[in-house]
Amino acid sequence: MPIILFGCKPTNIDDNIFNQTINSLNMNIFSKEGKKLFSIKSPYSTFDKDKNIFNLEDTTINIFRDNESLYLITSDKSILSNDNKLLFLNGNVLVKGSINQEDKLYSNSFTWNIQNSEYILLGNVKYETKSISLSSDKAILNNTNNIIEFFNPVKYKIKDINNESIYEVKSENAYYDIDTKSVSFGSKQKRVRSKIYF
Repeated sequence: MPIILFGCKPTNIDDNIFNQTINSLNMNIFSKEGKKLFSIKSPYSTFDKDKNIFNLEDTTINIFRDNESLYLITSDKSILSNDNKLLFLNGNVLVKGSINQEDKLYSNSFTWNIQNSEYILLGNVKYETKSISLSSDKAILNNTNNIIEFFNPVKYKIKDINNESIYEVKSENAYYDIDTKSVSFGSKQKRVRSKIYF
């Protein structure tokens, strides 16, 4: 079970009610071994004591690996449940790497079971850098190897200095390696289609 440390400014609490309102939440989640897994900040949140669920607004989450910041994530809303083992973010999700914050990953929702290394992103998923963009309706980011798998249908664009597309690829699946900045495509049935703009 993860260990929780958090600071907050609670409002007046009635022990007879199940929902607790928390202002300025700042919470850290640690592993059994004492390693920081992630931190959560929210200006306004509620805690359902009956269901053991945190509901948070305007969330900022910092995910750590080996006690070093790995990803910084913001969203309109988030839910932390299942004894702080399941994290769900919803609305204008933005994921940025701690080292290179110019590269951005967008989606409608983000789900992470902290017992595994995969983040599931759904709805209007888009990974964007200065020179390329990859988009689909679903993607999985693996925090162990820093590879994003995009699921059918996938659109890949290479952009010029004016942010205009000069090359496009459509495929069933795509794999983007954040560390090497390389992309590969896969298609079981259909051919990979590409366009070059002159």
